[in-house]
Amino acid sequence: MVNVRGYISSNFTKSFLTIFLPFYLIISLVFFVRISSLTSKIQINFAELLLLYSYSIPEIIFYTIPLSFIAALANVLINLSQGNELIALYALGLKSKKILSSLLLLGLLFSFLLAGISFLAMPLSKQFYKAFKEEKRSEAKLNIVPGELGQKFGNYYMYVKEKTDKTFHDIVIYNRTNKADEQFFSSQRGQINHNENVTSLLLHKGYGYTYTKTKLQQAEYETAEIFDRSQSQGFQFQSIASYWSEGKESREKVMHRILFYIFISLIPFLSVYLVASFTMINPRYQQNRSFLVIFITTLFFYIIASSLEKWGTPLLLILSIMIITILGQWLFKKRVAKYF
Repeated sequence: MVNVRGYISSNFTKSFLTIFLPFYLIISLVFFVRISSLTSKIQINFAELLLLYSYSIPEIIFYTIPLSFIAALANVLINLSQGNELIALYALGLKSKKILSSLLLLGLLFSFLLAGISFLAMPLSKQFYKAFKEEKRSEAKLNIVPGELGQKFGNYYMYVKEKTDKTFHDIVIYNRTNKADEQFFSSQRGQINHNENVTSLLLHKGYGYTYTKTKLQQAEYETAEIFDRSQSQGFQFQSIASYWSEGKESREKVMHRILFYIFISLIPFLSVYLVASFTMINPRYQQNRSFLVIFITTLFFYIIASSLEKWGTPLLLILSIMIITILGQWLFKKRVAKYF
């Protein structure tokens, strides 16, 4: 029996990789397009593009594995059936349930893998993704281009004539504190400083002017520092527990997402009996309908998953799992185990 399990597992692994890799590449292209769309808002180089893609890998795997597992399971069983290999195993006295036990174990292992990805890896990768975007957006706000008007540093409008390395030359800054007061600063040079979450502009050798309706004040300075008070405090990372319990979204929405992840994670294990009921066939009397089985099974599972994400409750999740388990075993007993 150990050799039979190894043989079936080996065939499943080959079929799974053959299906998983193309699906993975296709979904990766979708994510690359989504990441590339960020270049209209922030500037990223190729290395940063790959870094953002690496943050998306857990999500890509999570959505690729269930479909790949169903397709690989159907292909393996239908190929073994059409090659009369299952018939030979039946003739040796092996029951269909015994043959299916190795695939049930694989389904259980894949379900544990998906649960780990959805509840551990994906929260971390999404936070890294958001933190990277926040950092880039913050840098974009401070990307001062020489010779352009209308650029802002915090609440200040800023004009720079030249820039060498990280130093600005011939700087003019305008700020309107209220309807009656206006401020101007001019400086020979300056540079942007970063200190933790605080960003400032350090000016050297210049003049400051404050204008009101009644008077004009002038001040000369050797150094002056202007702080950007408009910046956010940066992205705050959360632990896994706090991510699921103290998220910004409503509790109901978080619960629906948890139910969705749980159900999607269970698809490999729940699909074994359903798929086997229509792909463990006698090729002399039954036709190969593996493509139809893959399509209907996948559609069936994702309709339930989408329903749980929108209107689900823990009770509905439990009922869905029980009904699918009972339905799968009943169909398997009626169509396969009754004869083999």
